[in-house]
Amino acid sequence: MKVVNLKQAILQAWKERWSDYQWAINMKKFFPKGATWDILNLAEALLEQAMIGPSPNPLILSYLKYAISSQMVSYSSVLTAISKFDDFSRDLCVQALLDIMDMFCDRLSCHGKAEECIGLCRSLLSALHWLLRCTAASAERLREGLEAGTPAAGEKQLAMCLQRLEKTLSSTKNRALLHIAKLEEASSWTAIEHSLLKLGEILASLSNPQLRSQAEQCGTLIRSIPTMLAVHSEQLHKTGYPTVHAVVLLEGTMNLTGETQPLVEQLMMVKRMQHIPTPLFVLEIWKACFVGLIESPEGTEELKWTAFTFLKIPQVLVKLKKYCHGDKDFTEDVNCAFEFLLKLTPLLDKADQRCNCDCTKFLLQECSKQGLLSEASVTNLMAKRAADREHAPQLKSGENANIQPNPGLILRAEPTVTNILKTMDADHSKSPEGLLGVLGHMLSGKSLDLLLAAAAATGKLKSFARKFINLNEFTTHGNEELAKAASVRALLFDISFLMLCHVAQTYGSEVILSESSSGAQVPFFETWMQTCMPEEGKILNPDHPCFWPDSTKVESLVALLNNSSEMKLVQMKWHEACLSISAAILEILNAWENGVLAFESIQKITDNIKGKVCSLAVCAVAWLVAHVRMLGLDEREKSLQMIRQLAGPLYSENTLQFYNERVVIMSSILEHMCADVLQQTATQIKFPSTGVDTMPYWNLLPPKRPIKEVLTDIFGKVLEKGWVDSRSIHIFDTLLHMGGVYWFCNNLIKELLKETRKEHTLRAVELLYSIFCLDMQQVTLVLLGHILPGLLTDSSKWHSLMDPPGTALAKLAVWCALSSYSSHKGQASSRQKKRHREDIEDYISLFPLDDMQPSKLMRLLSSNEEDANVLSSPTDRSMSSSLSASQLHTVNMRDPLNRVLANLFLLISSILGSRTAGPHTQFVQWFMEECVDCLEQGSRGSILQFMPFTTVSELVKVSAMSSPKVVLAITDLSLSLGRQVAAKAIAAL
Repeated sequence: MKVVNLKQAILQAWKERWSDYQWAINMKKFFPKGATWDILNLAEALLEQAMIGPSPNPLILSYLKYAISSQMVSYSSVLTAISKFDDFSRDLCVQALLDIMDMFCDRLSCHGKAEECIGLCRSLLSALHWLLRCTAASAERLREGLEAGTPAAGEKQLAMCLQRLEKTLSSTKNRALLHIAKLEEASSWTAIEHSLLKLGEILASLSNPQLRSQAEQCGTLIRSIPTMLAVHSEQLHKTGYPTVHAVVLLEGTMNLTGETQPLVEQLMMVKRMQHIPTPLFVLEIWKACFVGLIESPEGTEELKWTAFTFLKIPQVLVKLKKYCHGDKDFTEDVNCAFEFLLKLTPLLDKADQRCNCDCTKFLLQECSKQGLLSEASVTNLMAKRAADREHAPQLKSGENANIQPNPGLILRAEPTVTNILKTMDADHSKSPEGLLGVLGHMLSGKSLDLLLAAAAATGKLKSFARKFINLNEFTTHGNEELAKAASVRALLFDISFLMLCHVAQTYGSEVILSESSSGAQVPFFETWMQTCMPEEGKILNPDHPCFWPDSTKVESLVALLNNSSEMKLVQMKWHEACLSISAAILEILNAWENGVLAFESIQKITDNIKGKVCSLAVCAVAWLVAHVRMLGLDEREKSLQMIRQLAGPLYSENTLQFYNERVVIMSSILEHMCADVLQQTATQIKFPSTGVDTMPYWNLLPPKRPIKEVLTDIFGKVLEKGWVDSRSIHIFDTLLHMGGVYWFCNNLIKELLKETRKEHTLRAVELLYSIFCLDMQQVTLVLLGHILPGLLTDSSKWHSLMDPPGTALAKLAVWCALSSYSSHKGQASSRQKKRHREDIEDYISLFPLDDMQPSKLMRLLSSNEEDANVLSSPTDRSMSSSLSASQLHTVNMRDPLNRVLANLFLLISSILGSRTAGPHTQFVQWFMEECVDCLEQGSRGSILQFMPFTTVSELVKVSAMSSPKVVLAITDLSLSLGRQVAAKAIAAL
């Protein structure tokens, strides 16, 4: 009935020729307040009446224009009405509709409820589809007109259509509204894509270049709508990226055994956050590798770096290739990176000098093998480097001529690892002598370290260790054996035991441990390593039951050591001897202390212990180290003397095979074991030297200096230099262990906030992020859960958040949050597992879960309820000021990181909603800008899902954040509620 009345009212106005404002006054009299004009479909009714004849009715059109100008009707109702007109043959009607669109298509807005704003998105999508159909119809007519020889009319209409299309699409706000509409109505978007294809086909046959380029421009704009968040400009003004450098150095120095996938993800995260172009990114990885090679200490560390550079990094690049598929050909980027690298002649010369070979050549061959470079590129790059090398300073001394270059040795060691693994799979009982030959060969020179480094870099170290554990287990029992078989078994036990100790000390005990399967018997070596082997940061109890086996076994072992001229081998149960030796040593020590045994007897006993198998000496020293810690200053002398006796080799004719090689490994193991205790007791023991420092990164802190001074000093040096070296990484790691995460993070943030020069603060952020990678999860919890809330809620600290340090801290906080959030679903890396994990309960008490016990932060927020009903649809009315996308995605809030993020965003929301502005408000803006800058397209489940929906309307009030792209970036568009919030915020801009 209402529509009929509306129609009658329009006809009456037309008959009586009312002016537009007269019509509006009378309409308001006819229809008293209550129903809105949109509910009555006024726009549609006016258009229907205006478009009855072949040409539009100008008077009724003037009523519609007046209704639009005076906001009687909403833009969405007008757009919907226009998109229902489909008789494109009526030129004048089409032109009139295009003129109406021209009135407002570049300044759409809506200040109503969220549903009305979503309605505007949908009607704009319909109008876009209508415009495309209209353009296609005009182009079709123009084509027909050209064939018939009357082009003028069609051309004018096509130009008008394209002009309106361009005007509508050139507004970022409109494209943002269309982006939301596309997610709301996928089928309508498909129809638009079809229309676009059809239009392209028709326009291809037209000769007018101006119209064609205009149409192509419109097509590009439409196609850019789904990906309008993905466009990031890359940093082209920078050439060095200290974060990439430090992440690679950290991994090469501390985590050679780590899997490649977490490293690849971490590097990609840095690349995205810092918008690094791929060639410069790859170049920075190579630069870090060469610097690592040059500065690595001689010995095991040097071999580790060589394996990392030549075996692991090419594998990492292969995986990076899959991530960078959006870039132009990745091989071209790698080639480009090498071109840049070849310009760094002094760096390459120094690396070549250190490794005594052409490092670039080895690297290029590896990259070619992995399909990262084409043959032509490799040939070209090798030729360039060869030409450069002719001018390089040559080492003239003959001593270097005999040294085999490590890169070549490492690359040869890799297939050898595979062969050894196959050999170890064979049945040990069939040819123990053959196996012993293989192991003996492994012990000579630096073969063992080469093989271990190659296995570690290619992810085979765990299975390598497993094979040796199985071998060690096999040799624990000898049944009815002859003397020769007994000595082979003793040697296999000893070599496998020493190798496993060496692996645990060089690469961490995690490599040795098997996956715990319930019910399976734990092998002897694993049991011994976990309970009896001293490691950094592990305090052993010398009275632990593991050191006290069956007393009869101990007595027989003491008798054997004291009375025999040498150890018996036949049917010896070596694992039992290793477990009994600690108790036997205590007996012997007591006898010596009480004068029952003379020093000569002690020498004979220690010679017996280390004479045949070195592992007994290792087990004895392991217990002595734990024992010495418990003694007073005046009681230590004899225990330390016994360690001295066990550490030196035995000079005797009657030793078993490979004795010298085994002693070298034993000395290195004992040196590692005793390092802490010798430092604490200020004792010196001379271990047989191998000519290299076996513990290059041990005891780096200067004595008698407060650790805070050391921290600020080392950070100052790193900042001045602009990059982190491996020695500094180890010092930072020691300080992190010593001072704890809060102390470490808090003091470094204080250093950052002291910086006042913009370029220094940016450099500090890049370096701090990489230093925090030592334990990113824990540092992030402390930074976001304690340090930032402390700075933001205490007005006396707000001054420290001014620009530039405030901007830098916001950037650092976002980088840490994104890195931790993207990786915390994965496993902690091996180097992080060693450190004490903060108890989850700490965060639950800090940020309580249930509403019965609101945290201080929740109470702070509940006083800011004015904005709780921003969205006033029935579903939204119950929405509290803290509802966020994460709750709708049912994210686990027992996870400490999720809790900390949720609470930080609640705090941000409350700061934006409060009446006090200051540096803290500015900080929040920088924080959000950085979040937007680092986001990827379609990253559902990013940290912004923890932001309350109500924050969006507050953020839009901040001038720097009031852009449609920002709103799209900060809301979760995968949720219907998220789309409503975004539409409401954008439509009001």
